[in-house]
Amino acid sequence: MFLRSVEQSAAGGGFARAIEQMRASGLRAPEILHLFAFKPRVTEHLCRFSEEVMRGPSPLSPGLRELIAAFTSKQNRCPF
Repeated sequence: MFLRSVEQSAAGGGFARAIEQMRASGLRAPEILHLFAFKPRVTEHLCRFSEEVMRGPSPLSPGLRELIAAFTSKQNRCPF
C-alpha cells in the first residue's frame, strides 16, 4: 500500500473486521478497505455508492458490471 500508516493503523468497525478475516484466511485485503477502516465515518458514503453502482437497479446485470470493472482495472494495470 502507498500509505503504510493507514494500512497499519489500529482501526475498528466492520471494515477492520473484514480485513482481519481476510488476513486470517490468507487473503490480501483490497487497499481501499484500509482507507474505509481508517476513516469509516468519512468513507461510509463511498461504500454505499459503490454498492449502489454495482448492485442497484440497472439494465446491466451485477455480473456484467463486475466484468466491466475487472476489465477497466486490468487496462489501468490495477489489481482487481
